[in-house]
Amino acid sequence: MKKQNSIMTAFPVLFGFFVMGFCDIVGISSDYVQRSFNWSPMMTGFVPSMVFVWFLFLGIPIGNRMNKWGRKNTVLVSMVITIVGMILPLLAYDGVTCMVAYALLGIGNAILQVSLNPLLNNVITNKAFLTSSLTVGQVIKAASSLVGPEIVLLAVHYWGMDKWYYCFPILGFITLLSTVWLIATPIERERNVVSNSDLSMRNTFALLKDRTILLLFLGIFFIVGVDVATNFISSKLMSIRFGWSDEQVKFAPQVYFLSRTIGALLGAFLLTRIAEMRYFRINIVACVVSLLVLIGVEKDVVNIVCIGAVGFFASSVFSIIYSMALQACPEKANQISGLMITAVAGGGVVTLVVGFAIGTVGIIGGVVVTLACVLYLTYCAFGIKVTSCVK
Repeated sequence: MKKQNSIMTAFPVLFGFFVMGFCDIVGISSDYVQRSFNWSPMMTGFVPSMVFVWFLFLGIPIGNRMNKWGRKNTVLVSMVITIVGMILPLLAYDGVTCMVAYALLGIGNAILQVSLNPLLNNVITNKAFLTSSLTVGQVIKAASSLVGPEIVLLAVHYWGMDKWYYCFPILGFITLLSTVWLIATPIERERNVVSNSDLSMRNTFALLKDRTILLLFLGIFFIVGVDVATNFISSKLMSIRFGWSDEQVKFAPQVYFLSRTIGALLGAFLLTRIAEMRYFRINIVACVVSLLVLIGVEKDVVNIVCIGAVGFFASSVFSIIYSMALQACPEKANQISGLMITAVAGGGVVTLVVGFAIGTVGIIGGVVVTLACVLYLTYCAFGIKVTSCVK
């Protein structure tokens, strides 16, 4: 009965990962924002940055504050902020309110990612399945990333291209359902965490003195960069390189997200049977090969397959790195979570660089930036040794 109760309690927590995936609408929605306000590629690059920059500023403070608030309450705060952001464009639609809406989406998402992953620890009784459970969460997040663009396209289909932002209240309603479900679910508050009086920005950043934690921190930075950058450039690549129409290019991010969902689902199964470092190494090398083919071969079918391959092979890397960090320092899980989620800001930083590369060099410049991120992850996969973090 206790195991069944644990599984039932895990459901509303795992559903929170669906809300977490909403930030990935920035890829397809940035195209509509660009058309609406006639923004340049570089200005459009600020759209993902408005979502992901908050991970840089909020990750550590929220991770520290979570010891006082509790993980469940912190998750609920994130969802309320997300709901507010999703309502805003309906009240007034212009460039400023769109940026503010994306900012609130990013703030809510940053707080959610800091708190939801550790909250899963509260309901998973067998810690041997932590990596696999986190990967299940990423499967749900990937499914949300796949559905999110479809919700945008649904809004465009029913209300017209100039009303694409009607997708926001739909996402807000789903977030509201998740909030109510979590409120109604009793979850025991975490124990054995570092007391709030012992926490500060300085001693959290001091964890980076440990080589393993530093490598994992940068690993999160670059894997999120790969994810956001591939989402950001996939449709643009097929349009610029092969002249695909607006109707055709929407297929590119769909292939990416579908492949990422399948890869994460397979990873959740295989990571219970294969050592996580071995799985990491195999997949990241395959990811490098996929990007090299994408750069070198100008054929639309090959390119769309390579976009999907990047999503497939990179799908479990975040879960592996995050889980390794928690296992390296379990008594400082909240601090580690805040530190690792701070690195999610890499999505915005890398996309800014990608936007600059596309504007100055061309679309392949954006792919080369993505490849550079994957090359670091390759170094991380073969150069890391998990040990206990600094005390």
